[in-house]
Order: sequence, then C-alpha cells, then structure tokens
Amino acid sequence: AYSSIILNSPELAREVQELEEHIDDLHTKFELLVLSSGFGPEESRDFLGLIRLGVVTEEIADAAAKMGEIVLRGLKPHPILRLAVEEAEETVTSAKVSEKSILNGKTIKEARIADETGMWILAIKRGKKWIRPKPTTRIKAGDILIASGYAEGEDDFKRLVSGR
Repeated sequence: AYSSIILNSPELAREVQELEEHIDDLHTKFELLVLSSGFGPEESRDFLGLIRLGVVTEEIADAAAKMGEIVLRGLKPHPILRLAVEEAEETVTSAKVSEKSILNGKTIKEARIADETGMWILAIKRGKKWIRPKPTTRIKAGDILIASGYAEGEDDFKRLVSGR
C-alpha cells in the first residue's frame, strides 16, 4: 500500500485492494471454522488469541486498502514526496510476464533477473494466488512479478518481463 502511494501506481493499488478482499474471505472462513468447531469453554479460550490476531490482520488489510484508494481516486502525492521518489535509488515495480519473454518457463534461479536488471522478485501473483518465490519457483506467462531494486534497472526489468 505504501509503495502504491510513493510510486503513485494504480497497478499496485489495485493489487492491494484484491489482497484486502482475499484477507476478508480468509478471515470470514476462519471465524466460521472456529464457531463451528464445538469446543468447550476451556478449549475455546485457547483460540481467543487466534481470533484476536485475525481481527487485527483484517484491520491492517482495511487500512492498506484505504491507502490504495488514495491512488485509485487519482489524488496526486505531495510534490516533496514525488521529488523524494525521483531521487531515490531504489524502487518497487510490477510487470506481467508475456508468452514471448525469455523468462517464461524458467526458474527464478535460471532467470538471473537480479544479475540482469538489479531487481529482486519479492512476490509473484499467479491468477488469484500469491507466491513467495524460491529459487526453484518457475515463472509462467501471465504471472505478475513484483520486484524491488535499483531504479535504473526498472526499464530493463520491464523489457525482460514483457519480452520487448
């Protein structure tokens, strides 16, 4: 959420909104599971901390969604913030893997993205699923790669991912 504001990125803001909806669904499923478990008073006490953790997680996701809404409503960041971002050496970005990308079908290790671009893959969105990549994670066409690294490598990263 913070990066979507800093970078004024509607793409990242939309991802934050989708993640918030996913957290909502998980939270509801968890609450229903606990309610339907039929535990006695003593056993139920053991789940109280987990329920509270779920509530706090939901509140954090809601706050992140509100941050993303700032970008989606078209509000521009303060000029000083924009200047700070332009001067920053590091950035966060996302790009969708195309069929013609040389990354398509390679593992993170084989792709050597960090060596080629100075950008590190933080997460992969595959359909509605989020993946925390390992060196053995295979990149597929249609994946959305979230990466962080040196700002001067962002264009190279996007070219590599898009296959241009």
